[in-house]
Amino acid sequence: MNLSVVDLSPVPDDGTATDAYANTVAAAQQAERLGYSRFWVAEHHGMAGTLAGTTPEVLLGHLAAETDSIRLGSGAVLLNHYSPFKVAESFGALDSLAPGRIDAGLGRANGSPAADRALGTERHVQNPDEDHAEKIEAVVNHLYDDYPDGHDYSDLEIPRSGEDAPVPWVLGSSPSSAALAGKLGLRYCFAAFIRPQFATRAFEVYREQFRPSRLAGSTENPNGMIAVNAICAETDGKAARLRAVAEASYKRMRRGVVGTTPSIEESIDELGGVPEQTPATLDSDEWPRAISGSPETLAGLLEQLSDRVGVDEVMIQHVVADHDDGVQSHELLADGVGLTPR
Repeated sequence: MNLSVVDLSPVPDDGTATDAYANTVAAAQQAERLGYSRFWVAEHHGMAGTLAGTTPEVLLGHLAAETDSIRLGSGAVLLNHYSPFKVAESFGALDSLAPGRIDAGLGRANGSPAADRALGTERHVQNPDEDHAEKIEAVVNHLYDDYPDGHDYSDLEIPRSGEDAPVPWVLGSSPSSAALAGKLGLRYCFAAFIRPQFATRAFEVYREQFRPSRLAGSTENPNGMIAVNAICAETDGKAARLRAVAEASYKRMRRGVVGTTPSIEESIDELGGVPEQTPATLDSDEWPRAISGSPETLAGLLEQLSDRVGVDEVMIQHVVADHDDGVQSHELLADGVGLTPR
């Protein structure tokens, strides 16, 4: 099994975005050393006091200078906010800084009404995905210089490294995003930490809808990855305590409190106790929003979930109160899965 990481750049208590970005750099360098396949950074708007990951295209440029071999990408750049040409220019520049190791993770999401207005994004209430496929195709055509002669954009150029162009991925958390990825013949990453109940169906739809595409950067066969909220510690009991932060954060989010990260003790108090340990074997219809365990337990859980959807790569996301707990989790999990250090 291959493992990857997506990082949200959480701001530490009494810290700033500078501290958050320093932690993200350290996590990327550690992931590279441990043998993780790729390191992606996220895009969230309007809550930079708690989540500093607002601009993947900027942060990835810095990560390109601070790493040597790990693939870097966006998880995701929110295409509904931007011009496809501008996105392609940004990722072409990133490719020039880190030749042949950039992933263009393309998604869409609305934030708060105020953030959307500030970004100049019109909300498509009836059908928010109506132009998403067109925008993805446009990004890919720009990235691969694949507009036909005579097209209005055929003479436009973006920065290039001369190595492999950025690899496009469609990101989503619903069967509709899976269908879109399949119809375009592109790679697909499903965010199971958002809507785990749709994970199995999404990959069924992806394979049902998959058609080899003339689109540059496409893949001949379905190629998927599952993103899972997972935290690892020396024992199942310690890991369950760490998972309390993710469980409490989700409970807060359901009350409309978004972006906060309580401490472990605050989380346990809010939940009324330490969460039950994730069982070593999940029922066939069971897919928790977050999982935890020792290296052995968590490696087995990830194997079960990846087998369930038929992929061989898992992207790890976690919500932790302390950066050190997060990087220790990555180290323990790499050992449990048997990654080969670089």
